[in-house]
Amino acid sequence: MNEMTAKHNTGIVFYKRTQFYAILLPVAFALGLGAGYLLWGSQAEAAAAQKAQPTSAAAQQQEVKRYDVSEDDDPVYGPDSAPVTIIEFSDYECPYCSRWHSEVFLKLREEYGKKVRVIYRDFPLISIHGEALPAAIAADCANEQGAYWKYHDLLFSGGGEFGRDTYLMYAAQLGLKMDQFTQCIDTEKYSDEVMADYQYAADLGIRSTPTFFINGIPVVGAQPFNVFKEVIDKELAGEIP
Repeated sequence: MNEMTAKHNTGIVFYKRTQFYAILLPVAFALGLGAGYLLWGSQAEAAAAQKAQPTSAAAQQQEVKRYDVSEDDDPVYGPDSAPVTIIEFSDYECPYCSRWHSEVFLKLREEYGKKVRVIYRDFPLISIHGEALPAAIAADCANEQGAYWKYHDLLFSGGGEFGRDTYLMYAAQLGLKMDQFTQCIDTEKYSDEVMADYQYAADLGIRSTPTFFINGIPVVGAQPFNVFKEVIDKELAGEIP
């Protein structure tokens, strides 16, 4: 699907699968990033841990663990030919996800253009975000009319405004067919689709939003632009084993 193709970081993240957690630290060092980039903790702790790592050529060439994460049939921004794919698991009501959208996602689109494609997969934290599921459904309803990414941008830039009236207002702003859109959100047409994404992410071991996989390499939390830039640039240069 194409529009270009349509379909918290709270500081501590818990994972169901200990293997997923355990692999993040060697990934950080293999990429030459501070542990604070992909994990949490102070810069001092990260520096001390990095200093303790072996400095042999073999250690430098340590293979990075890449996860085989399904794209499903979810919305894609960017061309299929892009050499870097970022799969994002996110929640429209999550303030950290909104911050990442405004501070990183828009800059990635501007700087990398057709070199990067982003796939948005839903991970609504329904136990703490009452509008996360309805907002995700509304975005999928907009996707029916080819307006997923424009609607996605409105949800994340709306200053925390949610609810049925807001979803209808955004649809009207984008010139969508209102009868079709209204029926779609009122019947919760895409609820099963959204929750299937949620279950897939939970089974993978994801417990917080946003969580990303850059060509399968995990990055946890609303990390700053330079973190994504470093990983993407190394990928484009073929520097990551």
